Amino acid sequence: RALQEKLRTQHTASRRELLSLEAARESRWQLDFNDRPKPPFTGVRTIEPDIKTLRDYVDWTFFFHAWELKGKYPAILDSPSQGAAARELFGHAQELLDEIQSKGLLKARGVYGFWPARTEGDDVVLENGMRFPMLRQQVDHGDEKPYLSLADFVAPDSDHIGAFAVTAGLGVDELAAKFSAEHDDYHAIMAKALADRLAEAFAEYLHEKVRREWYETGPKLANEELIREKYRGIRPAFGYPACPDHTEKRKLFDLLDARSIGMELTETCAMTPTAAVSGLYFAHPQSRYFMVGKIGRDQVEDYARRKGMTVSETERWLRPNLGYEEDNRS
Repeated sequence: RALQEKLRTQHTASRRELLSLEAARESRWQLDFNDRPKPPFTGVRTIEPDIKTLRDYVDWTFFFHAWELKGKYPAILDSPSQGAAARELFGHAQELLDEIQSKGLLKARGVYGFWPARTEGDDVVLENGMRFPMLRQQVDHGDEKPYLSLADFVAPDSDHIGAFAVTAGLGVDELAAKFSAEHDDYHAIMAKALADRLAEAFAEYLHEKVRREWYETGPKLANEELIREKYRGIRPAFGYPACPDHTEKRKLFDLLDARSIGMELTETCAMTPTAAVSGLYFAHPQSRYFMVGKIGRDQVEDYARRKGMTVSETERWLRPNLGYEEDNRS
């Protein structure tokens, strides 16, 4: 017990100070909203690109990472230590993709749309009344940098936001099961890994399409530039550092009617098929990704109130972000 107390004390001491939520909000990023492009439509549309189209958008670096081959594509193919294994794996992946493409073994399907929106405090409020409460950074930077929230990237009136949910995993369970029944675990794993990469490629492809239709002009970016996110706008996903609350996916799925294309959420708000990506589109030219990091009890209580959720349940979903020790008061 003494050791536990010592570790707890050390852990608490190592924590960086948090600003109050009020102070963090006073130091928010105050952007101008002179450039507010109107989207090409409002409401939801369905999109079903073919696998051939999505192949051009695959980030192969992460495919190799899934097989524990660390290195960047295409350089990894010429690596003295990993090149031979990488080339063999890449060849097998292309063969299976060719088969998937020619026989239609996987289907890609997505929904996306745009809505008039504005901010109210740290909430993004859609014209239809739906609200996405956002979290704000509270860890003391020790300098003049603003304390960010995704709400900072939407104007307080007359703006728009986009949303999407895509999957390339329709059919992957059946394909993997077929390989497993043939005692071919290698190709079963390969099929799932490729479906994951195709889903990410779908998200990249659709974001490019959305940007071109919404506000982007000039020549199309090369795949390497897309991977390095050399473009205006972001597509944060719920459960990731800028918006770590997975439960907001429930609202997102309702907004998009994502279940109509075969996508579902589990009790823990994981997406099925697992080869899926969903999130929001922000168009502000200065919008960027960031990490909310640790937050204080004051923000958790405020966020719980905005969500209509108990503090204890909110703490359960945001546990990795709690900058304080939970107690049994809530």
